[in-house]
Amino acid sequence: MNENIVKRNQLLAQKVIAGVESRNMKGYYAASKEEALKLALSLIPEKSSISMGGAMSAHEIGLVDALKAGDYNFIDRDATEDKRAAMLAAYDADFFLSSANAITEDGIIVNIDGNSNRVSAIAQGPKHVVFIVGMNKVCPDVDSAMKRARNVAAPINAQRFGLSTPCAKTGACMDCKSPDTICCQFLITRFSRHEGRIHVIMVNDTLGY
Repeated sequence: MNENIVKRNQLLAQKVIAGVESRNMKGYYAASKEEALKLALSLIPEKSSISMGGAMSAHEIGLVDALKAGDYNFIDRDATEDKRAAMLAAYDADFFLSSANAITEDGIIVNIDGNSNRVSAIAQGPKHVVFIVGMNKVCPDVDSAMKRARNVAAPINAQRFGLSTPCAKTGACMDCKSPDTICCQFLITRFSRHEGRIHVIMVNDTLGY
């Protein structure tokens, strides 16, 4: 990565982290995927129970593979036929892994969900939530973050899941009410009432969608 981009990302990440911490959440900066992996593992004690939503960023830094290979109780909904039970178990997990569809420069996190298991677990249930967020997700404000979530993340995810939504065909949000829509629930995380519950790792890389 160009050194000027690295420096810009580092400075911007510090601004985001200051915003995150002003909202009673913990913020961290990782200069690389490898550093992000080490940091995430340092936050999760062995023997912990761990669940997740569809966080591609956690896969991309190698966190999911590391947890599956380590001494952890990883609740893998993709490895069981009873996906509902796995999703419900997430609410009592020690840690929940997620990414963000967007995050503002002052630390507000925006997520959109179809089944809503991810946004509901972020809001309530698991003892801790760890966000892995690439610098490509940073937006100036909530309005632009919502636009990113709807016009970048949602169309790509709809295409990834092979859904028949207007955005999957056009590449942009059509504010649809399609039966396949994944824009069912919107969560704006602007503050955490529980100190130390939410951890946000900003990674100096392009991660997820």
